[in-house]
This record gives sequence, structure tokens and C-alpha cells, in this order.
Amino acid sequence: MEYVKEPRKRPAFPKRAVVTAGMPYGNKELHFGHIGGVFVHADTFARFLRDRIGADNVIFVSGTDCYGSPILEGYRKAKEAGTFEGTIEDYVRKNHEAQKDTLNRYEISLNLFAASALGRAGEIHREVSREVFEGLYEKGTLEKLSSPQFYDPKFKCLLNGRQVIGKCPIQGCQSEKAYADECDLGHQYMPTELIDPHSTLSGLTPELVDVTNWYYKLEDCIPMMQSYVDDLRANSNARKFMLTTIEEFLKPPYIYVQKKFVEDLDALRAKFPAHEIIDDNKNSYTFVFKNLDDRDAARKVLDGMEINYRTGKTLVPFRLSGNIEWGVPFPEKEGLKDLTFWVWPESLWAPISFSRAYLESKGADPDEWKKYWNSDDATVYQFIGQDNISFYGIAQQAMWETLGLKKTFLVPNNHILFMNKKASSSGSIKPPMAKDLLEYYTAEQMRMHFLSLGLANKSVSFDPQVYLPEEERQGADPVLKDGNLLTNVFNKIIRTCFYTLQKDFDGKLPLRDISESVLAEAKDAILTYEQNMYDHQFHKITYVLDTLIRNMNKYLVNNLRTADANNDMELKAQVLADAFYGIRVATALIHPIAPTGCEKIREYLNVDERIYNWDYIFSTLTELMPDPANHEFKFLEPRVDFFKMHETQLAAKEQ
Repeated sequence: MEYVKEPRKRPAFPKRAVVTAGMPYGNKELHFGHIGGVFVHADTFARFLRDRIGADNVIFVSGTDCYGSPILEGYRKAKEAGTFEGTIEDYVRKNHEAQKDTLNRYEISLNLFAASALGRAGEIHREVSREVFEGLYEKGTLEKLSSPQFYDPKFKCLLNGRQVIGKCPIQGCQSEKAYADECDLGHQYMPTELIDPHSTLSGLTPELVDVTNWYYKLEDCIPMMQSYVDDLRANSNARKFMLTTIEEFLKPPYIYVQKKFVEDLDALRAKFPAHEIIDDNKNSYTFVFKNLDDRDAARKVLDGMEINYRTGKTLVPFRLSGNIEWGVPFPEKEGLKDLTFWVWPESLWAPISFSRAYLESKGADPDEWKKYWNSDDATVYQFIGQDNISFYGIAQQAMWETLGLKKTFLVPNNHILFMNKKASSSGSIKPPMAKDLLEYYTAEQMRMHFLSLGLANKSVSFDPQVYLPEEERQGADPVLKDGNLLTNVFNKIIRTCFYTLQKDFDGKLPLRDISESVLAEAKDAILTYEQNMYDHQFHKITYVLDTLIRNMNKYLVNNLRTADANNDMELKAQVLADAFYGIRVATALIHPIAPTGCEKIREYLNVDERIYNWDYIFSTLTELMPDPANHEFKFLEPRVDFFKMHETQLAAKEQ
């Protein structure tokens, strides 16, 4: 019986796409985690989509998050220390320009890197913020709540979110860098739940005073969000750890009480509102409540009895407004005035603002953005860090549902560690700045390495040997391993092919049909690469490239050796035709990762940009030539590198 291999089903990409890459705070430059954890992945995918569905159909936006308490606090400290003079707007502009410069140096190809407080993009962002509020208000999903806010008795002022620090109250969280209503791991809670709070201004325990703000009724969205997660789990390639993280917040309100604090369980339960109890842990009881009001009533009972407890992850009202002066002005409504938007909500819709600003700059119709953000044939891909899943995966998707906007597709990465420890510019382990890495490595080397780490699956350590004392450096620098595929192996293949062509064939490519085995391997690499790109499994893409290029090198070297030994010019002609086809395919696949080197290859091949265009991805090199028989390659001089090593590496190599 003869078996026929089924054709591989190729993934379907949207006709239009928006790619976003988080919002770095405007109080600092970019560290390696911004670049290696988010921007390189987003840029690689955006570049691929431009090749796959057309550059005019892809918008890649991001920007500096200019507002919020981290910026306000950073500005205050810089002024006090005398390290900065000028307004807070000057402060964020300085950091914005530094961030933009770093992104450019890493070849991050944003259509617009804006700033939420600056220029036309800032003006549009204020308009969009007002529109979002009005839309949510009209749907009846907002409420005014008077909630406690921290007040410093010494400085006699309300404290913003970053001016209060304590321990996270969420069960299982060990963070001791918890702010007024969220910790540094993204857990949200009410201010009254923060454990051991103290003011960063005075060091004193702050008082709590009631302040009224606008909140989105996020706790009402549990059924909708569960349906959303179920659909993603059954019908999409969304990352499973993200879905698990979201589901952790979709549980009913819990309170955890250690058994050693409970003398009479029945008496305690009699004081609680209606609830259930889970007694499956030898150390603690879990009390399950129907809603937040009942849970908070139980918390008051425990507070009155001075019993320690922890709360569980659940959806709580999502604050939209705040009381700090530096922020997007909040519309006056129902007697509440002089408010500003809380930074997290307005940063969620900032990419819409930036998309609108970019399209406006191109003279597009004011509603053109909807074709990218809300059409059935369009997708918005948002690349984020693991800590931000609760905001983008829950609050944003719920608000988008209310506003009638299409939900976005999230691509979260796990933590990128530094020397096996979580690095944070506000923590004890300081991460290297992204620009500083370019003193030791090229941008293309860094891009290859960051993609290879496999952050889709787990947290991975970034271990550049240049940051180790010389006596601790062992073996090859792991950062260079994947880049060596380009700087060593692929460079050598290209040079060998060009020099052989120039020496033995007068610089003209022999016109031969490509060997079936070479065509088959290239097709398999193309289709596997395409599927991995669709699944955002960037480390697997580097595996595809490694296999393709190393097999190409083996084929080239072995057959050229045989051809030279036997003076077989026909074999040499066939090998060159096959190898140049391999170069053509590899260049198309590498282009989203290392565009500068690929452009240099294209220049020497003397072909147009169809070499990158996936409408022609299965075309041979000669099919891209207007006149193959008379096609002239650019002459390749001795010792030309298409993918460069860093000057420090070259110096070390010569020693």
C-alpha cells in the first residue's frame, strides 16, 4: 500500500495587524529586560508580519509612559538630589529621548515611539482617555467609591501609590515591595489590606483617610472573563501560563486564617456573613465568600478580634481615577473634579492613542484606526512581561468588551533574570542598562541571543560573561553562541559561495534546477519557521535557522571538496546553484531578526526586496532576477563580513 504524505496546513495570518511592546516608565532609561524581555520579540514579529502580509498593513507602536507615581517620585528624588533641573515634563522628555535612542540602536523598527504626555500623541491620548471614560460611564459599568487613601501626618499630604510601601497581603505572595494597592508582582488589593505600610517621605506609618474616585466594576466580569479564558484555551495558541494566571484571579473572594489563631471555629463562623469553608490544609482555614462586600465584612470581624489573615486573588474594583496632579485630566462628572486618570488604565489604551497619532501623521481618515483595532480581519498583538498579565489580560480585556472593542492577543514572556536573579532598577540586583551591553556585543548578536532564551516557556537567566570577574569566566560566552551562527558559519558560507563564483564562473550564477533534496529541506524549514512565528515560539525559530545553516555548510564544504578533488565543474556548478538558493532562503528567514546583515546580502546578490516578501518565499533566486542569464552580483572583496562581530571581540580574537 502506498502512503502519501499530507500537505502541511499553514497558519492563517490577519490582513492587518497592530504590534505593541509595553510602555516603559518615563523615570529611567531602558535596561536589558525591556529590550531582551519584550522589545526584541515584538520587533521580530512586527518585521516578520511586514514581510508576510505587507508593510502597509502593519503598525508597530509603543511609547514612554509619562504619568503616574513612579515618575512623580523619580522626579522628586532627582530634584532633591540636585541631579536634575527643570519641569517634570522636561524630566520625562529627557528619559523618552534616551529610550528612543536605545531602541534605535537595537534596530527596533517602531512606526511610532510616542510619549503619553508629549506632542500630538499626548494630545490625542487625552482625547482617547476622555472617550474611554464616557464610553464606560454610558454603559453603566462605573461607580464612585470612597476608599481609604494613605496620608502622611508629618508632611500633611495624600501619598501617591509609590510613596507607600509594605508587604503584599495576597496569600502566597512573598513580595515586600508592595505599594498602596498593588505589589511589584502585579497583585491588586485595597489599601486597607496592605501589611505594615510606611511612608517613603517620613518613614512613619501613614493614616488612612477616605477619598472618592471612579472605579470600573471589574468584579462583575468574572463570568465573562471565564468564558474568554475557556475560549482561548480551546481555540487558540495563547500561552498556557497566561491563562492559568488569569484564572487565579477569577476565584470568589477568599480569606485565609492560620488555625493557630482560631480558638473557636464555630463562634468565628457565626460572626461571618454567608460563606463556605475549605479545610484541606493542616495549617490554615480557607473561607469562601459570595462577593467582596461579604468578604470585607468578615475582614472587619477579624480586625476587631486582632486575628491575622491573608486574602486571596480575586477581581476587585479597578480604579480609573486618582488624586495626583501629574496625570491625564479626568472629566468632571457627578460633582467629582480635579482628578487625573490612574496611570495603569490610561496606559492600557495608550497604544490606541499612538496608533491614531501615527495614522493621522500619514493623513489617514480619523476612523482608520478601527480597521486595525476592531476589524474581524485584523489582530492586535501585545507583547508584555509576566508581571503585567493581570492588567492586560483581565482589566483591559474586560473594558474592551464593555466598549465593544475586539479583544487583543497577548504574548507574555516569563521573567528574564540576570545571573539567575530577578533584576530590578528599584531592587537590590541592578540590571545592566541596555545601551551598556552594546559596548561588548552587537545589536544583532543580542537580538539572536534574547530570542533563543525561550521566555515563552519559563524564566531564564541572562548571563553575559563580560559582567563576571575574569577569574570566574569559564568557556565561551553564552551570549555569543547563537550569534556565532551568523558571524561565523553563515558569513563563511556566503563568502565561500561568492569567492568560488568569482574564481571559477566569472561571477555568473550557473543556471541549474535546484536539487530536490535541497528544495525539500528548504520548504520544511520555511513551513516550520512560519508555524513557530505564528505560535510566537521564537527560540524554536533559532533552532530552525541553526539546522538549516549548518546543514547548508556541511553540504557546501563536502561537495566542493569532492568537486575540487575530481575537477568536477558540473558538480561545483550544481552545488553553487543549491547553496545560493539556501542563502536566499536563509536570508528571508533571518531578515526579521538581523535586518542590517540581510540588507547587505541583498545588496551583493543584487536583487530587490521580493527576497523578503512571503508572496515569493518559495521562489528560487533566479526567479527573483529580471535576466538570470546575464545577472551580475556585486563583486565581493576579500574578508567581507555580512554579520559583524563587535570590535572588542575582534580585538580579543587577534590577541
